[in-house]
Amino acid sequence: MIHSVSGRLSFTDEGAVVIETSGGIGYLIHVPGNTSLHGRQPGETVRLYTELIVRDDDVSLYGFTELEALEVFQKLRTVNGIGAKAAMSILSALTVTQIRQAIVFEDIAPLTLANGVGKKTAQRIILELKDRIGLPADETTPISQPDAGGPREEAVAALEGLGYSRSEAMIAVADADSAASVEDYIKFALRQMSGRR
Repeated sequence: MIHSVSGRLSFTDEGAVVIETSGGIGYLIHVPGNTSLHGRQPGETVRLYTELIVRDDDVSLYGFTELEALEVFQKLRTVNGIGAKAAMSILSALTVTQIRQAIVFEDIAPLTLANGVGKKTAQRIILELKDRIGLPADETTPISQPDAGGPREEAVAALEGLGYSRSEAMIAVADADSAASVEDYIKFALRQMSGRR
């Protein structure tokens, strides 16, 4: 088991990086599409928590900048029908917090934003993991249930008017300051969504 890999960031590509260790070995590691490593410069020293997956026709290494993300990846893979590719798709579309919230509050919509994850698959993820994934005390607000009539809800409605789906809008405003104005929520959401496209 390779628990982690530390070394010099040699190369980044969509969905993968190469980390060269002190021994001169370069490890090709699959990473989520939204990883912060894509903004790092070659030559920087980085560390990834990893999972080695061995199949009859493939040996692949998957890596995450946070141990919590690795743990969610491992739990997703225990769900019937969810392989490494689907788990990485979910971690590329949502943050760890958003995944946890979707499961705990049995909210299908955010999970279906991931490529290859339909409603039935999302329902299965929730059914099999809802008793195995919890939330820290500061993450107990469902991402898909903004305060009725409040600035967050008004911002979601405005984003829907701009052509975004309700799920996209709710995910985009989830991490904004709870004391933000409608305008601030919209600006924050637009920055979030432009960064994912």
